[in-house]
Amino acid sequence: MEESEQKQGAFRWSGNLGFIMASAGAAVGMGNLWRFPMLAGQGGGGAFVLIYLVCIAAFGIPMLIAEISLGRRGRKDAFESYRSISPKWGAVGILAIVTSLVGLAYYTVLGGWVLHYILASVTGLTAPETDAAAHFSAFTADAGQQALYYVAYMAITLGIVMAGVAKGIEKACKVMLPLLFLFLVAMAVRSCTLPGASEGLEFYLKPDFSKLTPGVWLSALGQVFFSLSVGAGAGITYGSYLDKKASIPRNAAIVAGFDTLAALLAGFAILPAVFSAGLTPEIGPGLMFIVLPEVFQTMPGGAAFSLLFFVLVLFASVTTTIAFLEVVVSFVVRTCRVERKKASLLCAGLATLLGIPCAFSFGMWSGATLFGKTLFDLADYTVSNICLPISAILTCIFIGWVWKPKNAVEEATSGGLYFRRLAKPWSLWVKYAMPLLIFFIFLSSTGILG
Repeated sequence: MEESEQKQGAFRWSGNLGFIMASAGAAVGMGNLWRFPMLAGQGGGGAFVLIYLVCIAAFGIPMLIAEISLGRRGRKDAFESYRSISPKWGAVGILAIVTSLVGLAYYTVLGGWVLHYILASVTGLTAPETDAAAHFSAFTADAGQQALYYVAYMAITLGIVMAGVAKGIEKACKVMLPLLFLFLVAMAVRSCTLPGASEGLEFYLKPDFSKLTPGVWLSALGQVFFSLSVGAGAGITYGSYLDKKASIPRNAAIVAGFDTLAALLAGFAILPAVFSAGLTPEIGPGLMFIVLPEVFQTMPGGAAFSLLFFVLVLFASVTTTIAFLEVVVSFVVRTCRVERKKASLLCAGLATLLGIPCAFSFGMWSGATLFGKTLFDLADYTVSNICLPISAILTCIFIGWVWKPKNAVEEATSGGLYFRRLAKPWSLWVKYAMPLLIFFIFLSSTGILG
């Protein structure tokens, strides 16, 4: 039986702008702020950026269209969206939900670090005598602080999701996303005007086509999928709240555009500053929590810019974690028939039980490994290298062979749009090319191809 009108109203954006802001917020995360600039610098600078833009247009947008269309078609959670079309395929939705739950569990560890660094920026992180590496090691090894900041960050995410779709998620993203871009622009301007910034700009933008190996192409394509969280159920869940009159192709393009703009601005905000300070950038969270604090120590007004930067990162991370939590909550509310507040508490509590051990894996449980990885690294690897690509592959197969592309096109164009002209190539692309290419990424990321 269909949900009542009153209950359906709890699963709606107030307008198209709300969907765009929430979806863009889900896409823009910490990976935009450290991983993209590093990949660009290592993969040929401007040449990598060009490849990334091609991959966004050719793979990211088509995949977003597919997921959003699937969600809006039945106005259900990720599990029911698949099962309502074919009962045998409900497991794909469960995979997406589990992916979001595990993603929330370990991503919140980093979110807790951001909260700490916001406070530390005010209390002396940028003092010249502070050893950024020693500070980071001591903090991450302190189990009490890890638990405290983890719970505090989870409480922020929980509070937003508990408030509902329009009054919580949408309202929060409408505030945080514009501020995020405003802060990014401010950081980029300051970074590019520092003495010696030109070396960082050259590292970032100078095209070096000699570095365009097949591995670089795979890196660009992998960054597109993982940045957009394709396969985690966010597109399906947020799409289920979208009005039937909204243009899915246009919205998908706008969301991908916001995600790309954030990544490009991050390069201008981070790399010139790193090179200006005479430091070498490195891939990973270490760039944010060790290298950049050292950069801020050398900058005039470094304390203010340190605070600005970590508030920026907080906005980027929160808009992502609320999407992770909402995917799981939507399933519990709609399929398990649990009231939102109780479902939110239940899901956040479960994620915390999974995530606290990940937080301890940098200190008291650093020796606890599985398959040669700490608990945090194992969760990250499982989500990024296994769950997301497998879920994306299965979604393409489901769209192409079970639901059928013509039905997806019908849903995507229900608002009336010229996308019908591209329906045939999009259908062939999703049905044949994309699952094969994502499978290739999966083999590469797991080391099977060497």
